Amino acid sequence: MEMRSVPEMFGENVFDDRVMRAVLKADVYQSLRKTIDEGAKLDNNVAYSVANAMREWALSKGATHYTHWFQPLTGVTAEKHDSFIEPSPDGGVIMNFSGKELIQGEPDASSFPSGGIRATFEARGYTTWDPTSYAFIKDKTLCIPTAFCSYGGEALDKKTPLLRSMEALNKQALRILRLFGNDTAKYVHTSVGPEQEYFLITKEMYDKRPDIQYTGRTLFGAKAPKGQEMDDHYFGVIKPRVQEFMNDLNQELWKLGILAKTEHNEVAPAQHELAPIYSSTNLATDQNQLMMEIMQKVAARHGLVCLLHEKPFEGVNGSGKHNNWSMSTDTGSNLLSPGETPYENAQFLLFLCAVIKAVDDYQDLLRLSVATAGNDHRLGANEAPPAIISIFLGDELSAILEAIENDAPYEGKEKKIMKLGVDVLPRFARDTTDRNRTSPFAFTGNKFEFRSLGSSNSIACANMMLNSAVAESLKIYADRLEGSENFEQDLHAMIKKTIKDHKRILFNGNGYDDAWVKEATEVRGLANYPTTPDCMPHLLDEKNVAMLTAHKVFTVAELNSRAEIMLENYSKTVLIEANTMLEMSRRLILPAIEAYANKLAGSVSAKKAVSPASACLYESDVIAKLSDLADKVYVGANALEKTIKEASEAGDIVNESMFIKDNVIPAMNEIRKAADEAETYVAKDCWPIPSYGDLLFSVK
Repeated sequence: MEMRSVPEMFGENVFDDRVMRAVLKADVYQSLRKTIDEGAKLDNNVAYSVANAMREWALSKGATHYTHWFQPLTGVTAEKHDSFIEPSPDGGVIMNFSGKELIQGEPDASSFPSGGIRATFEARGYTTWDPTSYAFIKDKTLCIPTAFCSYGGEALDKKTPLLRSMEALNKQALRILRLFGNDTAKYVHTSVGPEQEYFLITKEMYDKRPDIQYTGRTLFGAKAPKGQEMDDHYFGVIKPRVQEFMNDLNQELWKLGILAKTEHNEVAPAQHELAPIYSSTNLATDQNQLMMEIMQKVAARHGLVCLLHEKPFEGVNGSGKHNNWSMSTDTGSNLLSPGETPYENAQFLLFLCAVIKAVDDYQDLLRLSVATAGNDHRLGANEAPPAIISIFLGDELSAILEAIENDAPYEGKEKKIMKLGVDVLPRFARDTTDRNRTSPFAFTGNKFEFRSLGSSNSIACANMMLNSAVAESLKIYADRLEGSENFEQDLHAMIKKTIKDHKRILFNGNGYDDAWVKEATEVRGLANYPTTPDCMPHLLDEKNVAMLTAHKVFTVAELNSRAEIMLENYSKTVLIEANTMLEMSRRLILPAIEAYANKLAGSVSAKKAVSPASACLYESDVIAKLSDLADKVYVGANALEKTIKEASEAGDIVNESMFIKDNVIPAMNEIRKAADEAETYVAKDCWPIPSYGDLLFSVK
């Protein structure tokens, strides 16, 4: 079969701009583009025209159904399929899809998380078309990206507040641009390029691991003799079976218009990464959700299972999702790029300071935006950024900001006092400083890389908080500078004040160093929230509620619901893991230990029958060791069962999540410690589940 070129297949299953230009009337297309680009109100007549064109396009692609594709607060996407068929008078059917069906759907909302924002018996919810994200065809179904809200209008999804945050930032960024004389930019959008890490194991291994099936990670497993110690897997030669998976995956993603570009082996055996090119934050969020789904489907075709958990293997590199974030105008100007002139440098410095201020003022929001039970295993470990939020700027930018703060000469190409007037501000180029992989929030030339996201996370949460916090900084700046009688003087004073007030968040050193934790918390006063229960309640802190509601990103009710839902998700996740561990301990681990001990006891009897004086040192020592470890697993399982029951009696969700963190997880760790040690004594063919070596090196 003749292979098609990438340009031929790219976006063939997407109702994108190329298709819309071709199938829509000029006036309809221009009106829709105005809605997409500038947020103009959608004309119903335009929607009806788009629906007709979308239906014909979808039918030509073999689609039989359509669905409103949305992102509830479950962490995954949701869809309810309806066929295009409608009865015709002659007893046949016609294929129909109206503008009303495009604009609005009505899935049952009662079974989705709402955090008390509505009663369980209130079933009605609405999905509303998001024209800023292209419709696409998946499995013969036309998927229409939509927002999801309750009957009362409260957001029940991740898309709605993300869109609100993008609009908030656009509004405030345009105010700043107007102060610098830019009257041509119509809007400012944020762009994201999320790097996606994942593991691949064989389906055969997966089927033998109940813990991975139920929880996405291993709850038991002794360390393999070889892991990532040699650093030989990182950027290593990709195995043929994995390469076939990657080739197939790329084609599926390209057909859906996803700009998959970079693929490579990651640090751990069986770990890999896929990175796309940048796109608008809303589109990137939708596409990343779609990417994770397609990765799992394509893996299944190859007899593989794609693991997206943040820490599927204890003691082995975890998987993150680096969120590369920037701001740009509709004319293509990157606001985090220094530019070619001193005046552009001044504008860049103000936007840079807005991000610095935002990250410092709302470090708690950024931390909780990436908080999940899975990511708690990863953050703070030596392969991920610490839970403490800080910013890496690099040597050159740090020197520039220091010179501004101290009114000192900048020791660059031009030794001038760092005033922000056009004539005296030195030109400086895009920073070429080395990256810092230990930093949670690193400037990398013309963007910031937020490295704390977990691999299974939706990027919506992190970006809605980041957009909102930066919007707040820009609003404060615009409020102060609009009407200023000496713009350059006030601009310099504001940037200088920002640097002085927020330099505590800037750190170019080793984020993995224990000394940094002490310096960050005790000297700099930065927040340190190691786990989800520690940070999630801070969503409802007065300053956070005030900011997020002022920019209309959330209502108070929506914030309360999200705090509850996120803690519920944490508690449910850990309790599922605890119950899985309990079942495996009693039905797999303990019987295996006992069976092997009995086998050794039989060996002792056989040896004694032949040679009564035989010491049977090996058998006797191992039997004693296994007996002790079995007792520990047994006692631990009973203790875990007790703590699981007590968790349900802990009170409200805040107390329950804290109890789980402080009691259930430590009880699980005790069982695992004993079971993993027992694995090292039991013969391989007698251990009931595949080992870490089997799992990590199963894909040949």
